[in-house]
Amino acid sequence: MDASDSQSDAWLEDLTIEAEGETLGEAKWNAMKALEQRYPGITAECVRFEVVEEGGGTPARVRGEVDEDAWRDSAEGELPDEPAERLRAVITRVVQALGLRATVHVEETADEIRATVNGENLGLLIGKHGSTIDALQHLGMRAALRGGEERKQVVVDAAGYRERREAALQRAADRAVSDALSFGRAVELEPMRALERKVVHMYLRDRTDIETHSEGDEPERRLVVTPVQSDG
Repeated sequence: MDASDSQSDAWLEDLTIEAEGETLGEAKWNAMKALEQRYPGITAECVRFEVVEEGGGTPARVRGEVDEDAWRDSAEGELPDEPAERLRAVITRVVQALGLRATVHVEETADEIRATVNGENLGLLIGKHGSTIDALQHLGMRAALRGGEERKQVVVDAAGYRERREAALQRAADRAVSDALSFGRAVELEPMRALERKVVHMYLRDRTDIETHSEGDEPERRLVVTPVQSDG
């Protein structure tokens, strides 16, 4: 084997990796973590996977090969042209920067682009009272809907957090309405960020027996539920 053959083999070996895990997903994750040491910031879109062993009684095993051109484009910070793919790229980079074991799934409809992160230990991504994921959603919106493109709602969720938080906000709103009507006075909810106040406003907007408005300055701004006085 001459020197050129040896260099070619070393280059090919550097581009490929084999990894195993209890499931195919875990095997791919382990491969990505190992490749991260060679190719900082690499994403799954830059790797072609081949299943070596399916698993089921024995460890699953995969072989991954890096698309070096795709990795280089990604590393240079270029974002895709399509809004949904730009959102995916931004959220994926943040997930990887935080060292999270997670996947990013993006769905686009006529009105919304939604990125959902699923994985383990996502509390770091969500943050206290959702502060981190709300900031990430704002960042994702700015990245996805740049320029004069069609405006759509951009949602970033993690492990069902949005649904759980919305349900909690609705329960708090129901209690506030009950108290306002029972005692005939305005009732303040806990301080909320603008996104959460909007959720409560929208939830209560069709009620005719109460009104809602916001008072105070950020970050202590809160929503107030006031009973409507009857004309009778």
